[in-house]
Amino acid sequence: MSDHHVVVVGGGFGGLQLVNGLKDAGVRITLVDRRNHHLFQPLLYQVATTILSTSEIAWPIRRLYADRPDVTVLLGEVTGVDSSTKTVSLRNGMTLGYDTLVLATGATHAYFGHDEWEPVAPGLKTLEDATTIRRRVLLAFEKAEMEADPAVRDALLTFTIVGAGPTGVELAGIIAELAHITLPREFRNIDTRKTRVVLVEAGPRVLPAFAEELSTYAQRALEKLGVEVHLGKPVTECSADGVRIGETFVASRTIVWAAGVTASPAAQWLDVPADRAGRAVVEKDLSAPGLPDVFVIGDTASVMREGGKPVPGIAPAAKQQGGYVAKVIRARLSGKPAPAPFKYWHQGSLATIGQSAAIIDFGRIKLKGWIAWWIWGIAHIYFLIGTRSRFSVAWSWLWIYLSGQHSARLITQKETMREEG
Repeated sequence: MSDHHVVVVGGGFGGLQLVNGLKDAGVRITLVDRRNHHLFQPLLYQVATTILSTSEIAWPIRRLYADRPDVTVLLGEVTGVDSSTKTVSLRNGMTLGYDTLVLATGATHAYFGHDEWEPVAPGLKTLEDATTIRRRVLLAFEKAEMEADPAVRDALLTFTIVGAGPTGVELAGIIAELAHITLPREFRNIDTRKTRVVLVEAGPRVLPAFAEELSTYAQRALEKLGVEVHLGKPVTECSADGVRIGETFVASRTIVWAAGVTASPAAQWLDVPADRAGRAVVEKDLSAPGLPDVFVIGDTASVMREGGKPVPGIAPAAKQQGGYVAKVIRARLSGKPAPAPFKYWHQGSLATIGQSAAIIDFGRIKLKGWIAWWIWGIAHIYFLIGTRSRFSVAWSWLWIYLSGQHSARLITQKETMREEG
């Protein structure tokens, strides 16, 4: 093994793909992440909506590389990078030297200048977010069951999702099914079928990244489930009592934020240009401008496609970038010519609307409805890590499909983001 040290910050899709691509490359790798697990984010909303448990979509990073002596895993938070001395600083005071640095630090929620909304309107990026949202959703029904005031009860049974991208649409559909199909027989004092699920989108349509015909189908499918779709008006106020949509106030005790993201501070660490979302603008080989030994990938990087459109912040894009940078590093170490500039291959966009409806956009081929839902499910099961996870998720989905019952409805976590009323 050579003395070349590759430090990878972030154990998401891009970071893991890079580490996997450097197997047997003869380098030392240190993988740093703030959490001890890799998270399959595309199914995170299903933890938040009681379909899956946390262990079905997350895996200990150490376990993934137990058989890779070239990989050292550290649980820590990076606070800065000194490119002049080629070192990375961690919050615990530790410093790591690197020969090659890869930043795959992801993104977090963006509240568009209203960070004070976060405690009452959590986003969905981590397992902690998902279990917090699940707790709030389930507690809302429990509190409504004991509430004598009709106005308070109605507010408890009103769930608002801000943002109608894939996460917002998927959350709205599942919460509506939970209230209208799964729970009605379990409560005595309330009729959960009277639950309001409100989906708010500032733009003109839901799922704006999809073709208009698929967007229209998704909205109709949501409305068929009982979801109220509000388009063309932004949220102007969020509080513990509800949301203001334009000039209209909606009393709602449970709010979920799915309206936007902002990148990690990687661009600030490196002192390189960033786009409006804070993503570092990178070179064609995904290296940071003026820093050929530093690469930025995934949601942290601003990468342009042919035609001037940005590469979307989705898992397949991060994996392609991680695999590409691994090839660049290998070529440099072996003295071979560098690969051609990174080129993103879009494999299609997928989104679900409830248990048996989905949309898929493969470009020329567009699918919707039941068959799209099955293809969506098969694709997600395929990309899960490990046979056990694939079997477990497939069984959970089959059980819900046949029985209508969600299996992960335990309230186990103490409220972490605000005091319970």
